[in-house]
Amino acid sequence: MAKLFSTSGMASASARHPWRVVIVWVMLLVLAGVAASGLGDVLTTESNFLNKPESVRGDNLLEERLRGPHPITETIVIRSADATVDDAAFQQVVEKTTADLRAATDVVSSIGNYYEASAAGSANAQAMVSADRHATIVPVTLVGELEDAEKNTDEYLAIVAAHSAPGIEVRTVGDLSINDAFNSIAEKDLQQAEVLGMPIALIILVVVFGALVAAGVPIILALVAIAVSLGLTAIVGRAFELSFFVTNMITMIGLAVGIDYSLFIIERYREERRHGASKHDAIAIAGGTASKAVVFSGMTVVLALMGMFLIPTTIFRSLGAGAVIVVLVSVAATLTLIPASLSLLGDKLDWPRRRKYDEAMVARQRAYDSETIHRGFWGTITRVVMNHPVMAIALALTILLGAALPYTDINTGFAGVESLPESNVKTAYQELQRDFYVGVLTPVEIVVDGQATDPGIKTGIDTLVGKLGETGEFGPATVTTNDAGDLTLVSAPMSVDTNSEAAYATVEKLRSDIVPSSFRNTSARTYVTGMSAFNADFNSLIDDYTPIVFAFVLGLSLVLLTLAFRSIVVPIKAIVMNLLSVGAAYGLLVAVFQKGFGADLLGFQQVPTIESWLPIFLFCVLFGLSMDYHVFLLSRIREHYDQTGENRESVAVGLQATAKIITGAALIMVAVFSGFASGNLVMMQQMGFGLAVAVLIDATIVRSILVPASMRLLGKWNWYMPTWLHWLPDLRVEGAESHVQPAYATVSSGDD
Repeated sequence: MAKLFSTSGMASASARHPWRVVIVWVMLLVLAGVAASGLGDVLTTESNFLNKPESVRGDNLLEERLRGPHPITETIVIRSADATVDDAAFQQVVEKTTADLRAATDVVSSIGNYYEASAAGSANAQAMVSADRHATIVPVTLVGELEDAEKNTDEYLAIVAAHSAPGIEVRTVGDLSINDAFNSIAEKDLQQAEVLGMPIALIILVVVFGALVAAGVPIILALVAIAVSLGLTAIVGRAFELSFFVTNMITMIGLAVGIDYSLFIIERYREERRHGASKHDAIAIAGGTASKAVVFSGMTVVLALMGMFLIPTTIFRSLGAGAVIVVLVSVAATLTLIPASLSLLGDKLDWPRRRKYDEAMVARQRAYDSETIHRGFWGTITRVVMNHPVMAIALALTILLGAALPYTDINTGFAGVESLPESNVKTAYQELQRDFYVGVLTPVEIVVDGQATDPGIKTGIDTLVGKLGETGEFGPATVTTNDAGDLTLVSAPMSVDTNSEAAYATVEKLRSDIVPSSFRNTSARTYVTGMSAFNADFNSLIDDYTPIVFAFVLGLSLVLLTLAFRSIVVPIKAIVMNLLSVGAAYGLLVAVFQKGFGADLLGFQQVPTIESWLPIFLFCVLFGLSMDYHVFLLSRIREHYDQTGENRESVAVGLQATAKIITGAALIMVAVFSGFASGNLVMMQQMGFGLAVAVLIDATIVRSILVPASMRLLGKWNWYMPTWLHWLPDLRVEGAESHVQPAYATVSSGDD
C-alpha cells in the first residue's frame, strides 16, 4: 500500500492501467467543461479589500446611510472643433443624446446637461462647459451596480455612438466604458498570448525531444490541466469572490508548469530507456526520481503562491487561488496521466524517429556519458566555472546586482485609461483631462459622520469646502446630506489624474491636514474615500504586508528544501540565489517601463509607475517557479552524490543531465510569458516581461554559473546537516536507486 502511494508506485500503477487513468481524466474534463460554463457568472471585475481601511469604512457609510451601493457613472463628452454650446446644432445634439438615454430607463437611472442646469439656475452649470465653449459634459448615472450595468454595456455604447453628427463628436468615459475597454483588451491579449506562446513552446519541445509525439504530450497535458482548473475555479467561485484575472493566471501558469513538469518526466523516461531499462522499469524509475522532484517543486510553488493569500484583497487571493489550483492539477496529471501516456505510446514517443534500445546502443550511450561529462557546450561551461569559481561568482553577482540597481528608483501605482490603446474611451478621457477636471470621473469623497445641524459640524463643512476651493487642486465641491441629517458627503473632482502620485499626495494631505483641521473640536468622524483613496490604501496595504509575505514564503521554502535535500546549506543558497533573480527582474522592470530603456524596441509603453501589485506578485510566482529548476538540478546532483560521494563530479553530471532540459523548459516559460508581454495592457506587459526575464536569468546565470561555482567552493559542506536537525524526516527528492546500473560510473575528476 505504501508503494502504491509513492510517486514510483503511482507511476507504475498508472502504467499498468493506462486506459483507466485516461478515462478518469476524460471524465474530469467533461465535468470541468460543465462547471466552467458558469465561470463568467462567478467572476467579478472589482477588486475589493477584505479588511477595513479608511476608504472602505467611508464608502460603507455612504452605502448604508446615504446612496446605497456605489453608483455606476459615465461622463459623455460632446465636442466640436467649429461649433460652440451656444450654437443650435450643438444644442440639438446634446438634447437628443440626453433624451434618448433618459428614455432607456432600463439602462440609465439619471442624466442631466448644461442647458437643463442653466435653465434651473444651477451654480454648477458653467462647470459643465469648457473654457473655449467648444465642449460640454453630460453626467450619467446607470441603473444598478457594475454587474447589472455590464449587461447593458452594448446598448448604452450604441446609443451614445449613434448621436455623433458631422463636426460634432459624442464620446463617453466612465465606470462602464473603461471596464469594457479593459476587459475586451484583456481577452484579446489572452488569445494573443496563447496564439504566440503555444507554437513557440511546441517548436522548442520538438528541438529538445527531437520527436513530434514527445513534443505533443506536454502541450496536451497543459491544456488538460488548464481546462480542469477552470472548472474547479468555477466551483470555488461560488463560495468565494474571484477576480476575472484568475483566468489569465490559470492559463499562464498552467502552460508554464504543465509543459515543464511533463517535459522533465518524459525526458527522464527516455534517458532510462537509453540506459537499458524496459518500458515499465523506465516509467517506475522516472516516477521515483523526476516525479518526486515534480511533487516537491509543485509543493514549493504552492507554498510560494500561498503568500498571496495573506494579503486581504480579492485580486491577490484570486490570483493565488487560480495559480495554486492549476499547479496542483498539473502535478496530479503529471503523476498519473503522463505515466499512462508513456505506457500507451511506448517507443512511439520518438516518432517520426525510430530508436531500437538494444544492448549495443546502451553500451555506446554509457560510454558516451562517462567520457563527456566535462565535454560539449554544457560540460565546457561547467568545467570553466568550477575551475575559476571565485571569478565566476564575482561576474554573476556583478551582472545580477547591476540589473537590480534601478529598483531603488521604483515608483508604484496603477495604469489607468491613459495607458489604453487609442480608442473613443481614451480620447474622451484626454478631452476631459484637457478641458475639464479629469477627477470628475472619480471625485474625492469626504464623509462627515455627525449631525449636520450641529453648529460646529456645519461650520466645519463650510470651512472644508472653502479650503478645497483655495488649494487649486479641486473643482467645484458639492455637499449632500442624508434624510436623517446625520451623514454628509462633500465631493470634489481633483485636477490631477486619479492614479497619479500627485493624487495620492493630495489624499494624504486631506487626511493629515485639511480635513482634521476643518473639524477640530467637533464630534464628527471623518473619512476620505473615492478611487484615489482606495488606491492609496492599497499601496499602504502592500507596504504593510510585503515583509510578512516575504517571511512566510522564505521560511516555508527553507523548511521544505531542508527536508528535501537533508542539508541546511542548499536551502539557504537556493533562497539567496532566487532573491538575486527576483531583484534583477525588479530592476529590469524599472529600467524598461519606468525609465524607458529599450521600451520602444521591445514594443512596450513607458509609464511613470510599476503596477503596485506586481512586485509582490512577481516575488511569489518567481520564487516558486525558479525553485523548479533548482529542485530538478539539485536532485540529480544529490542522486549522483549519494551513489559516488564525489562532489565535483556530481555537479558536472547533474548539469550535463539536466542542462538541455532545463534550458528547454526555461525557454518554454519565456515564450509563454513573452506572449502575455506582447499584449496591449501595460499591466500584462509588465507582468509578462518580469516573469520572462527572471526565468531566463535564473536558468542561465544562476543555474549555469552561481550553482556550480558555489558548489565547487563549498565541496562536501553543500550537504551539511547539523546533528540537532537529524530528527527531521528524510524526504529526499532523488528517490530510490535506479533499477539499472548508473550510466555515469565514477569518473575521477580531482574531486574536492
